[in-house]
Amino acid sequence: MSAQALLVMDFQPPNVGAVGGDDGPVLAAAVSAVDAARKAGVPIIHVRVAFRDGYREVNAANKNMSPLTGYGDVFIETSATSQIHPAITVAPEDSVVVKRRVSAFASDLAPLLSGLGVTKLVLAGIVTSGVVLSTVRHASDADFELTVLSDACGDPDPVVHQVLIEKIFPQQAEVVTVKEWADTL
Repeated sequence: MSAQALLVMDFQPPNVGAVGGDDGPVLAAAVSAVDAARKAGVPIIHVRVAFRDGYREVNAANKNMSPLTGYGDVFIETSATSQIHPAITVAPEDSVVVKRRVSAFASDLAPLLSGLGVTKLVLAGIVTSGVVLSTVRHASDADFELTVLSDACGDPDPVVHQVLIEKIFPQQAEVVTVKEWADTL
C-alpha cells in the first residue's frame, strides 16, 4: 500500500463563498475528509494561495492572476481572505503550503511530499477548474497515484465541475466521494 496524503486546497473564504458558502456541501465534505484522514493517521496538507503586499509575484501578462490586483487585499498573505477557512481545522501535525499560482505544486509541495514518502495524493479543492485540474495534471505527470474527492471539490460553474469530475479526471485519477474514500481507510 502506498503512503497517501490528503491535499485540502484553496479552502479560503472567497473560494468557499463562490461554491455554496459556509453552509454549502463542498465545505462540509472537505471537513469530513479532514476528519476521516485525521482519524486514520493520513497526513493532511493544507494548500492556500497568497501573495505579498502589492501582489509582487503577479505579472500583468498573467491573465489568470493579474485580475486579483484589482480586488484590494484579496489573497494578500496577511489578510483574512488568504487564510484557511475556519471550518477546516489545521492541527499542529498538519502541513500548510503557500502557493503563488494555480497548481498546488507552485510551492514547496514536492519536497514536502518526498520527505513524507507520499506516493498517492487524495485531492479536495476549490475550484475544480483551477487548483484541482492543475494539480491533477502536474501530479499525474509526476507519477503520483491520484484520488479526487468529487464532493469535496467545487467550481462556480457546475457544468465545468461535472465535466471534469465525470469525463476528464477519471483518465488520470480515481474519482470517489469522501464517504467512499473514508470507507477504505
